[in-house]
Amino acid sequence: MLRKIFFWLFLASFAILSVWLGMYFYQKGSADPVIYKTEKAFRSDINRKTVATGSIVPRREVQIKPQASGVIEALFVEAGQQVRAGQLLARVKLVQSITGKNNDLMSINSARNQVESAKIAMDNAQIELERQKKLYDQKVISQQEYNRFVFDYNARKETYETGLQNQKLVNQGVLQNSGAVANEIYATLDGTVLDVPVKVGSSVIERNNFNEGTTVAIVADMKSLVFEGKIDESEVGKLQPDSDMELNIGAIEGKKYKARLEYVSPKGVEKDGAIKFDIRAKLLLEEGESLRAGYSASADIVLERKKNVLAIKESMLQFGKGEKGKDSVFVEIETAKKQVFKKQLVKTGTSDGINVEILSGVTEKDQIKMPPMKEKDKKKEED
Repeated sequence: MLRKIFFWLFLASFAILSVWLGMYFYQKGSADPVIYKTEKAFRSDINRKTVATGSIVPRREVQIKPQASGVIEALFVEAGQQVRAGQLLARVKLVQSITGKNNDLMSINSARNQVESAKIAMDNAQIELERQKKLYDQKVISQQEYNRFVFDYNARKETYETGLQNQKLVNQGVLQNSGAVANEIYATLDGTVLDVPVKVGSSVIERNNFNEGTTVAIVADMKSLVFEGKIDESEVGKLQPDSDMELNIGAIEGKKYKARLEYVSPKGVEKDGAIKFDIRAKLLLEEGESLRAGYSASADIVLERKKNVLAIKESMLQFGKGEKGKDSVFVEIETAKKQVFKKQLVKTGTSDGINVEILSGVTEKDQIKMPPMKEKDKKKEED
């Protein structure tokens, strides 16, 4: 009895499995065959580019600093104002420290003592000269002896007059340091005031060998702007002098600005683990265009140009192992029979990331197979 039950169960299972397999193969056989898209090679211009990041800066930008320490007494300009070279920007009231006052007093006393000493020496030399002149008139002494006293008197007189001039200079310096004289600050070039980092009443320090000094104003020529950026060492050797560039400014969407390369640094610097070289390009602004300093920008630089060359889409290329296990680049070309393809090795040239130059392997008449798109690429294309 059990044998009969197992026999009929086996028979039923076999029948069900046979029906399922028959339906599966029928559906597979009736499914539409995969149709691959094909495209031909075409003629196109291909430009290989690189990107350099940087910012827009004025070619000439100077920081105006005072010649003496003190307090800002008046400001005559503000940021954004146009100025001319020699225009008054600010006035500094000079303020002297206690140490400075003591040094000035010592300088005054020293200069006064020198003048008094020179005056006494000159008076004595004059008295002696007058006495010797009487002896010379009486022919008691020779002319040579008399000339020696004349020379001594003239030297004492010159020392006295020099002391008077030095005393005058010392007194003028003390007067200036005491605050009675103001230090006026002037613009050193024509341009736009970018910033005035001080206010009236602010203390400022003079520029000297030990201190950069306080910046009173920053002035730049905004009519001459340049792009300053960095480029990787792997591409710096491919840059050509006077190369044309296109600038994309992050703050200004939908517009490109032209520029021309004019400088590449002869020495690279390490940044983020890579060697970068500084570059500078002159902006070629059209009439009526203007930009602000400090904009961040990226520059598209053409490294190589190819005109009217045979090209295909880079996505058509396939990679594999060729003869003797070497890496090879190939495409699949449709044969005389539709939807039947054969591999064809190709030699490629310049690529711009979308199209690639074909040096050999295919012609403009060949129908080249488009590789099947991945699911995520299909979704992107549909979107």
